[in-house]
Amino acid sequence: MSAPKKIVVLPGDHVGQEITAEAIKVLKAISDVRSNVKFDFENHLIGGAAIDATGVPLPDEALEASKKADAVLLGAVGGPKWGTGSVRPEQGLLKIRKELQLYANLRPCNFASDSLLDLSPIKP
Repeated sequence: MSAPKKIVVLPGDHVGQEITAEAIKVLKAISDVRSNVKFDFENHLIGGAAIDATGVPLPDEALEASKKADAVLLGAVGGPKWGTGSVRPEQGLLKIRKELQLYANLRPCNFASDSLLDLSPIKP
């Protein structure tokens, strides 16, 4: 059996906590049916939750753990509670992207009408 894959979990704020919890359930289900696939999960703070607990949007421990992990599972960052001030949840997201050299931010898009599909530069 291969060594378990270390996944750092950064639930973040609001719905991010629910999303990551459900994603972990899926990964555990995969692990249950595949004897050669195992995961070790390590939770850390990011975003508003990190600001509330530590005063910074991405604690050094979370960043270092993320750098050493096989994968990072990130929930959602931000919310109205942290909408003002010099320290903002999004700063943690920007920092981890920079440090891990993750520059793509892919988002799904939907067209209002199929007739517009030919006009889009994005092709399937």
